[in-house]
Amino acid sequence: MKTLADLTGATGLPVDAHLVLDLVIPVNDGLQAQGDLVVVPLAALAGTVSVPAGARWREVPPEGIELLRGGTGGNAHTLVADPGTCVWTDTVADPTGLTIGVFEAMATAYLLHREHGGTGIAAGDYAVRRQREQAPEVRVPTRVAYSVEHRGTPRGVEAERAARPQPRVRFVCD
Repeated sequence: MKTLADLTGATGLPVDAHLVLDLVIPVNDGLQAQGDLVVVPLAALAGTVSVPAGARWREVPPEGIELLRGGTGGNAHTLVADPGTCVWTDTVADPTGLTIGVFEAMATAYLLHREHGGTGIAAGDYAVRRQREQAPEVRVPTRVAYSVEHRGTPRGVEAERAARPQPRVRFVCD
């Protein structure tokens, strides 16, 4: 089990002063989030997210792999692991476009972030995805067609179709 001081010392990546460096980082084998990233066990996404044959896998180096940087030049989320214990690929098939990549950890791996600290991930196969929020439904203004003979009388079903709520999606950023 590692502390935040162990991770920052091994990678050279800094964390904010408000974080306690000598506490042990908990390790989880399920769904977990860190800021605008979500780590999902790959089995939970079976049939949705896959790694194509011939994908290029690379070992996670001691300094880690930057997965995502927060919006407007924010802080990086970095995947960190001991040498020879974790491989990563960003070659993924995901119809939603949310998956950044997939990693296989043969031992505990960690996500490290300057403001959020560290998150421990148990051995296994995981997808790393961006989070998104579903905004409230938005009513689209009704477009009504009027006939010349009957001023003020709507015709057709276009008004009903146009009034259906349209979902809006936005991505979360640090």
